[in-house]
Amino acid sequence: MKDQIKPIRRYLLVWSTQSLSALGSSMTSYALSLWLYRNTGSALKAALLTVCSYAPYVLMSIFAGALSDKWNKKLTMLICDLFAAMTTVAAFLLIETGRLEAWHLFLINALNGLMNTVQQPASEVAATQLIPKEYYQKTGALRSLSRSMNTILTPVFATMLFTSGGVQAVIAVDLITFSAAFLVLLLFIRIPEPKCITDDKVSLISSVRSGLSWLRANPLILRLIFFLSGINLIASANSAALTPLILSKTADNESILGTVNFCIGAATFAGSLIASYARPPKDRVKAICISLFISMSTENFILAFGDRPIVWCIGVVLGWLLIPLMGANFDVVLRSSIPADMQGRVYACRNTLQFFTIPIGGLLSGALIDNFFEPLMSVQNDRSILCTVFGSGKGSGAAFLMAVLGAAGVAVCIVFTLLLTNVKDPEPSAPAANGQNG
Repeated sequence: MKDQIKPIRRYLLVWSTQSLSALGSSMTSYALSLWLYRNTGSALKAALLTVCSYAPYVLMSIFAGALSDKWNKKLTMLICDLFAAMTTVAAFLLIETGRLEAWHLFLINALNGLMNTVQQPASEVAATQLIPKEYYQKTGALRSLSRSMNTILTPVFATMLFTSGGVQAVIAVDLITFSAAFLVLLLFIRIPEPKCITDDKVSLISSVRSGLSWLRANPLILRLIFFLSGINLIASANSAALTPLILSKTADNESILGTVNFCIGAATFAGSLIASYARPPKDRVKAICISLFISMSTENFILAFGDRPIVWCIGVVLGWLLIPLMGANFDVVLRSSIPADMQGRVYACRNTLQFFTIPIGGLLSGALIDNFFEPLMSVQNDRSILCTVFGSGKGSGAAFLMAVLGAAGVAVCIVFTLLLTNVKDPEPSAPAANGQNG
């Protein structure tokens, strides 16, 4: 066991402390959403917090990666973490003085989103530099593990702290976890820079173009990114429809909604363990396609046609169980294909192309439920085919949308599986230098 841990012990130290800090940040975001809803009574304003966080990521990622390739990775991560912590302190002070308003939180979330946008490509390159190539799949699974634990623990811990000590208690824990991660990275981790460093004289636009050019020259990677972009559109629409579906069909029973969300986190956690110990597949692209097909062909249909909590829980487990395995294999394909000195630019282009559909899917889902599917179901006769299949009353429109999303997900998987079978695997990039402890 020690022999297996030693090659990645620096990465494990960074991963564990950064994951703890991410949990603290997620708890603060959750608590601030609760604070805003309690003080304004507006669900729209609470939802806008997420939009403000995500907008910089989608809009600026493509440029952040080009900058990341020019800058020192460790210093970039430290500065972004410190700036984000300062915005959290600002929120704390505004609450303590009774001056916090909704627009303050929108601005704070936008600034935090911008810092995450700059930090993320630097973190990806840093991980590549710290991880031996043969550990890519296991460490990819670890990242899925930390995200799943985040999903499970954030609402539990944040609600507990918020109830006992208010949002101030949550922020205090966030700052403690930040301090631990910041000091570990600052004092105990040396991150070697890639051997080939981008020329500082190269313009930002030229750097962005080089990232896009690399993707165009590697059609398998580009098609995988567009594949996941389509999946993200459907998955985000599913996530937006899940709450109205369950609350409408259970008379606003938040406990049942919480149970279903817990099952999502538990399934992701279990999937992360599977990905950690699974043997590397002979064909990673095929493994990605199969995982996504199973997910898309089960969850949406079960949610659409089911009418009991146990059925919904089974649906989300089937939908999320193999996602970490898919993510780990995709991570290996990317890290083993993209040259180390290009990773910041390419990862940033990937972020923009792959994730821009997430806010679109969420907004589209809400609009379709409110303006099309629910009105359509409300005028149906109880004996109609649609009511027989999806039920009647509020929530039946969300169920109808889930069925449409299931069909769309299956179609996307079939089309891209056919497109990917005729593309050659990417040539592995040269192994990155791992450096020594420092």
